[in-house]
Amino acid sequence: MAVQAAFVVPHPPVIVPEIGKGRERTIQKTIDAYQEVARRIGELKPETIVVVSSHQTMYANYFHISPGEEAKGTFEKFQAGHIGVEASYDTEFVELLCGLAEEKKLPAGTEGETDRQLDHGTLVPLYFVGKCWTDCRLVRVGMSGLSLMRHYELGQCIREAAELLGRKTVVIASGDLSHKLKLEGPYGFEKEGPEYDSRMMYVLGRGDFGALLEFPEKLCNKAGECGHRAITIMAGTLDQSEVTAKRLSYEGPFGIGYGICEYLVKGENNQRNFKEIYEEKERQRVGREIERQDEYVRLARQAVEKYTRTGKVMEVPKGLSQELYSQKAGVFVSIKENGSLRGCIGTILPGEESLAGEIIHNAISAAARDPRFSPVEENELNRLTITVDVLGSVEKIKSPEELNVKRYGVIVTSAGSKGLLLPNLDGVDSVREQISIAKRKAGIDEREDVELERFEVVRHF
Repeated sequence: MAVQAAFVVPHPPVIVPEIGKGRERTIQKTIDAYQEVARRIGELKPETIVVVSSHQTMYANYFHISPGEEAKGTFEKFQAGHIGVEASYDTEFVELLCGLAEEKKLPAGTEGETDRQLDHGTLVPLYFVGKCWTDCRLVRVGMSGLSLMRHYELGQCIREAAELLGRKTVVIASGDLSHKLKLEGPYGFEKEGPEYDSRMMYVLGRGDFGALLEFPEKLCNKAGECGHRAITIMAGTLDQSEVTAKRLSYEGPFGIGYGICEYLVKGENNQRNFKEIYEEKERQRVGREIERQDEYVRLARQAVEKYTRTGKVMEVPKGLSQELYSQKAGVFVSIKENGSLRGCIGTILPGEESLAGEIIHNAISAAARDPRFSPVEENELNRLTITVDVLGSVEKIKSPEELNVKRYGVIVTSAGSKGLLLPNLDGVDSVREQISIAKRKAGIDEREDVELERFEVVRHF
């Protein structure tokens, strides 16, 4: 097996003695486990180390793989500029990985920022590993806003590249767990923080990588984790591999979860085909949803499927309920894939001759014209969950006290910039959050005063 082992590690700069200056002893178990990881990598003597860092360049719908011949970085941001790391990239591996991703229609490559400076999510693990092993090259991979399944698929591509090159490879997923463990911590406390970390360390300790794909998006967001996607990429590199899983340490004294786990590859095991198992579950789930969907969602799905398969816009069909022909309203169509947003486009005021026409138009736009995502492809159709929100009348309000995140959507306006957020969204639990997100969508400064409007919706599943 080309991928010899994989490791989950955190990246708190404080564990570097020159930065911690004694504070690092607060997380001595983490340091001890990190040193064990470094010794293990020294024993394995890999030719290539793949580091997946949650602080690498990140795009919404693209995986960035660092280009170039080499890179270096220091801990200057942490008042230790004299401590640094230099690394040569495995350019052959990177080229092959980009080609495999392209073959599988996975948006990944070396385009975008050149990022010649190593981020601290890469520096910290390489600092420790470098004390035991340096005769290797680096491949540095970032995360994206795409679904967890797409992250797992990128991991599969990394594994395939290692196999095709016959390259002895070690994979490091560099990411912290929850940032919301303590009220006195830098990011405060949410009850989902300890819940996430407990669940995550249980899953990682057992090597149950399929469970990584099933974590609710709301739990991950509320916990403030930063490493889940990096770990999921790592898991993909071990797809159909027999591994010995070992939990080495877990600590969270600063309000941030630090977990370290080791996975040594012992051979092949085609029963650990977590992608196929998860996709079958998703097909069954989406199938059940399709059986229950009402005619609003059925119409949106038909529009998406026809346009995706043929490039043609469907006509308003016969046989619908009368209100779909006679009524006009603003409509938002939201599409999710494997639990992650895949597209959302809508209109505040109607632009089509009928509600049915509005649904068809916005469904196609959500699938093919949302600038945050690439167009939906045919092989994704059986993984999509679709909802249709029909907007009621919009009314101006004087203060946030007139909002309710479960009942009302919000529109914020300032100097011609307008942002909208639908009601009753996962992870949005307060009016303050609702307004803040709407401002960000409009490019309005958080501190700027805005005009507020509210609206109700009828949500169709």
